[in-house]
Amino acid sequence: MHSTSENHQPESTQTAHAPLVEHLVELRNRILKMVLAVLLVFLGLFYFANDIYLFISEPLRLIMPEGTQMIATEVASPFLAPFKLTLFAAVAISMPYILGQIWGFIAPGLYDHEKKLAFPIVSSSILLFYGGMAFAYFVVFPLLFAFFTTAAPDGVAVMTDINAYLNFVLKLFFAFGLAFEIPVATVLMVLAGVTSVEKLSSKRMYVILGCFVIGMLLTPPDIFSQTLLAVPMWLLFELGILISRLLPKKKGTE
Repeated sequence: MHSTSENHQPESTQTAHAPLVEHLVELRNRILKMVLAVLLVFLGLFYFANDIYLFISEPLRLIMPEGTQMIATEVASPFLAPFKLTLFAAVAISMPYILGQIWGFIAPGLYDHEKKLAFPIVSSSILLFYGGMAFAYFVVFPLLFAFFTTAAPDGVAVMTDINAYLNFVLKLFFAFGLAFEIPVATVLMVLAGVTSVEKLSSKRMYVILGCFVIGMLLTPPDIFSQTLLAVPMWLLFELGILISRLLPKKKGTE
């Protein structure tokens, strides 16, 4: 009979399995909470889906030539475009709660000094991402759409498809939201010892060039929108360097 030997497992293996299962269960519960939060916000916003779309499309509608309007070229676009935008808004609004759940999952494994740094970094990341989207909506969109509508050739009516417009603005929201995370990324690299303020300062020209390359990749293929993204990225990089200079230096670093 081999029942005794088969049932007998090393105690270390059993103790290792228990925490893993507990972590997986906790992770599942937190993911369910995040999905539920997004769903609840989405259900609360869905009644106002058309109003939300009107708000997001206002920068273009205000400057469209007289006699033109936005159109829907696909059968399902009048429903799907506001639906997708409302889902995006629900995720954006729920982001503090989502990051709070992620923080609650990883915080027990962090040291006290890491927790002190993580909270302001996470908080500033959220605010900067919102700031990037607000900058895109209030500053970039009016300038960008004014340029596009006036650049239309004679005889061409500017009548943008609602789904194409949504895809365009969501791409810019993400691009500017991520671009505004540059100060956080800069500070994290300095804190982690990956680089130093002096090295970043010496590579400033390469960073500026990189900002324009990233602007070219993340924005529509025109120099106007690329510049509107590249210049704030460079200024945010400078802000990250300034904040890094104010941080207390670790012992043993120059």
